[in-house]
Order: sequence, then C-alpha cells, then structure tokens
Amino acid sequence: MAKNKEQKSGKHVPYVTKKQRGGSPAILIMGIILAIIFGASTAYSGMKAGLTVAAGIPGSIIGSGLVSIFARKKGILGKNILQGMSSGGEAIASGMIYVLPAIILIGGHVNFWTGMMVGILAVLFAIGSASLVQNYLIVEEHGRLAYPESMAITEALVASESGGDSLKFLGIGFGIGGLITMVTTQVFGWLNNMITYTGNSFYRWKMSTEVNPMLAGIGFVVGIDVALTMFAGSILSNFAVVPLVSYFTQMAGGSAHVWNNAALHISQMGVDDVAGSYVKYIGAGMMLCGGIIGAIKLIPVIWTSIKKVINARNSATEEKNALGVIALMLSVILIFVAGFIISGSFLVALIGGILSLLLALLFVIVSARLAGTIGCSNAPVSGMTIASLVIMTLAFVSMGWTNQNYSEILLLFGVFIVTAISVGGGYMQTQKVNYMIGGSNREMMKYYMIAGIVGVFTVVGTTVILAPQLQVTGSNPPFGLPQANLIATLTTGIMSGNLPWIMVIVGIVMAIVLWMLDLPIMTVALGFYLPISTTSIILVGALLKLIVDKTTKGEALKAKRIQSGVSLSSGLIAGGSIIGLIGIILHVTGLLKEASPKGFAAGNAMGIIILIVLAVAIVVPLYMIKKVEDRKPSDENEG
Repeated sequence: MAKNKEQKSGKHVPYVTKKQRGGSPAILIMGIILAIIFGASTAYSGMKAGLTVAAGIPGSIIGSGLVSIFARKKGILGKNILQGMSSGGEAIASGMIYVLPAIILIGGHVNFWTGMMVGILAVLFAIGSASLVQNYLIVEEHGRLAYPESMAITEALVASESGGDSLKFLGIGFGIGGLITMVTTQVFGWLNNMITYTGNSFYRWKMSTEVNPMLAGIGFVVGIDVALTMFAGSILSNFAVVPLVSYFTQMAGGSAHVWNNAALHISQMGVDDVAGSYVKYIGAGMMLCGGIIGAIKLIPVIWTSIKKVINARNSATEEKNALGVIALMLSVILIFVAGFIISGSFLVALIGGILSLLLALLFVIVSARLAGTIGCSNAPVSGMTIASLVIMTLAFVSMGWTNQNYSEILLLFGVFIVTAISVGGGYMQTQKVNYMIGGSNREMMKYYMIAGIVGVFTVVGTTVILAPQLQVTGSNPPFGLPQANLIATLTTGIMSGNLPWIMVIVGIVMAIVLWMLDLPIMTVALGFYLPISTTSIILVGALLKLIVDKTTKGEALKAKRIQSGVSLSSGLIAGGSIIGLIGIILHVTGLLKEASPKGFAAGNAMGIIILIVLAVAIVVPLYMIKKVEDRKPSDENEG
C-alpha cells in the first residue's frame, strides 16, 4: 500500500489516492442486509455465551464477494463501505445485549419503540462524539496505535484486489480458523477446545486456555507487548487476588452467604464463584478509574477537535465534520426528551440525561482509543458499562428512586451508554480502515450511521422476540446472559444497599497505583477483567509472532514472514468469525442441535492437541517462505 512513498515522506499514502465514492444503491442494499445478519447473529451469540466478534473482517470477506458479483465497478471502495456497514450492525449488538435483557431479568418489559428511540440516539451520540477525536486517534497517532483488527481488515480488502501471496495466506488462515471452529464447541461440538486446570486446595487458582483461532490471530496482530500486559492483568487476578480472597472465604462461618446469592455459602465458594462474585468488581473499579484518567488526558485533544470543527468552514484541506456535529447536538437535545417520555418526570430526565451524556462521552473516547490498541472483539464494553451504571445507580439511590419502575428507567439510560460505547469503538476501527484505504470520511460516516440504525431495529426486535426464552433461569437456561445477569444483579444490589463496595474501591486504588507507575491502566484492567482463557490464547498468538521474528535472519525475509503472518492471522479471524456465524444461524434455525464432546474428545488432552495443531498450522506456512522476490519499486506504489 504505497509503503515506499510512506516511508520517504513520513506520511501515510492510502491504497486509493484518487478521491472517489464507494457508495451506490446496490452497496446500500447489500450493506443493510449485512448489518441485519451480523446484528442478529451477534445478538444471539452474545446472549447465549457472552461472546461477540467484530464483524469488519467477515464483512470485508463477504463484501468482497458481493461487490465482485453485483457492483464490480465500485471495487475496493465499495468493499470498504460494506465492511463498515457490517461493523455498524454488529457494534449495536455487541453493546445493547449487555443491558437490554437485564430489564427482562429484573421482571420488566422491553418496549420495541422505546428501545428503538434510545438505541438510535446512542448511535448519533457515539458517532458525533468519536468524530471529535477521530483526526487525533487515526491521523496524528498513525504508526503509534496498532489498530490490529483495522489492519487485518485492510489486509483482507487489499488481498481481495491484488491476490498473490496476501490472498494465499489469507486463504490458509481462513481454512485453519474455519476448520477448528467447525469441529469444536462453536458449531458441531465434536472436540473440546478448552484447556482448564484448577487448584482447589489451600492455594486456589485457575489456569485455562480457549483454543480459539480468532483470538490467536488477534494475538499475532497486536504483538507481544499488548498481549503480555493483558496477560499480566490475568495473572494478577487469577494467581494473586482470587487465591487471597479464597483464603479468607474458607474461614467464613457456615451461615455466611455470598452477597448476591443467598443459596451459596461463602465457605463453599469455588474459584469461579470468587472470580464472578467479587474479583470481577475489582476489575470494574480499575476500568472506572482508568476511564476517568484516560478521559482527563484527552480533554485538550477534545477541546482542540471542537475548535477545529468550529473553524472547519475556513479550511479547504480538511473534510468538514458537519454531519458529526449535527448528530451530536441532536442526540444531546433529544436524550432529555427521551428521558421525559420514559420516566414522565423532568427531574429524572434532567439528572439521568446529564449523567448518561457525561459517562457516554467519557467511555466512547476510551472505547475509541482501545480500538487502536486491542481492537473491538475483546474491548471491555461490559466493564465500562458496569462502572457507568454504578455511578448512575448511586445517583438514583441518593434521590430515593429505588423501586422497580426506576430500575427499568435506569437500565434504559444504561442501554444508551453501552450502545454508545460499543459504537464508538466500532466506528473508530472502521474509520481507520477507511483512512488506510483512502475512502471518504463523510461517506463512511453516513453509511455507518445507517447501518447502526438498522442494527438497533434488528437487535431490539430480536430481544423482543426472544423475551420468553430470556426469562428462563436455572442451571441450564437457553440463554446464559452472563453480562446482563451481572448488570441486573449489580443495579438491584446497589438499589437494595447490597454490593461489595470494597472490591470496587480496591480496583480504583489499584488503577491509581498503575497510573503512578506509568503503566497502561486499561490494558492491565482488561486482562484482569477478561477470563484468563481469552488472554492466554491471545498471548499464544503473540508468542508465535515473536518466535518467527527472533528466529528469522535477514530483515527483508523477516518483514515478509511477519507481513504474511498478518495476512494469515486475518484469515484466522475471518474463518473463525464466518464459520462461527454460520454455526449460530444453524443453531437458531434448529437445523443443528446442541452437542458436547464425549470421552477423550472432551478432555484437556484434546484441547492441547488442537493447540499444537493450531500453532504448527500458523508457523509452518511462514517458515516455508525461504526468500524474498525482488519487485519493481512501482509495484509497491500501485493503487
């Protein structure tokens, strides 16, 4: 992508240097279809198991095929629009499903039109807010922020145009990721891909790794520094804090029970119980403090961005951000109107609206920056939402608004916040791809906004349709709703005055210590909050990249292998995402029944075998690259 030019000038040279439009009626129709597909499938998978996947990669793969059939003249810019619209639909689901079902869990009712109103306002606010720091995070920080998933999406789009080695390694990765995803628990359920070891003696701990090709691919892209920092947070959580809390739980009397589960005695808590009922809240406190510190640091950037927007009419060299400003102003005004319609009270609308706007602005900016460090698939959206709802709930309690009706109103404000957070990250990731490709900022904003509104319609509709199943609880409910259950428990716990505040405060103190040591708070907090099964496989992917880097002699060959590894990793992410999506659709339609591995296929040994196969399948194709073919300089500058 014009690497020689970029290196000589010190500035990024996009793949497409001529200003063109990628949109058309055909692109719009295909984008809406993709937004619906990814919105519905992500909503299902997120409510089922708490896992969501950024749709940019599979959207770029599917979009490339659709453009080649129905809109060939639009080329890579049309494909770029489709990956953005795919991300727009998915981002809604990746946020909204954490809070919207919580209304059902506390005994409330989800109204379709109310959900639509809140969701659309969140889309407008997120895009408008993110656009204020877009130039700084995408242009000024280019080369410093990794944007791993954006780079993978860009690689996939370019490969679809140029073919050659990039497309070959993308295909290899797609095959590996798709095959492993197909045979494991996400689709057919034949083989176990979770390696778990637990210590329940005097020192209680848990180590687990989910052999997930998508996560391994993300690890390869983000590299060892980010992956190791995240894993350090997981080590702190699983091998320091969990054993410490577990040590004291064993001393508890027989009558003492867990704060949020009267049926479970503290002395009977296992490692997972300790992590879920207590340690998670330390992570929430870390994210709360880290988000505030990060936002304070960005205040000068936000102010500068606002001044640039105000003076944009005098600039002929920058694209105007009028659409973003209009979206932001409209959402700020209408959130108070929506608050009054929902609550029937001017005071509730005023306090709820102000808090929602401030918290959403704070975490939209944090989420937008996280897109540049770890991508969107593993962004701690639920953690930032928990931190926001703690503050919102405290405000409601201080006003005496503690009954069932106020709890539903509170959660609707929470739907606004969480949707905005998710959209903020997804939008920034999409615009980074757009910047790399050379698309129009305004055009992408418009199409992303349309996709977001379509996503709101899809996710709210899916939630309303599935409401009877979402109400089912017990040991094996049809939908696990892990984040929604946590949020429902959290808000009702604060409303009733029953919450482990000491854990939240400890998290805040730990974040302050990290800040004093000049360590990346949010990256450590992310590792602390996420399951170690997730951070460990991301570390595996990063270690494989490090091995290839350190064992390859010659800078040219090393660069070629790493570049091919990024293409292969993009394929891993795409294969895992698309095959996982197909599996979800098959499960939803009933064409594929739930299945679990049995016998040897269900044990840790099988997970280890799959891990070895995955590692070998990643590095062997890269080591097969023995030399770097000479290419004419003009070849590097095409596009």
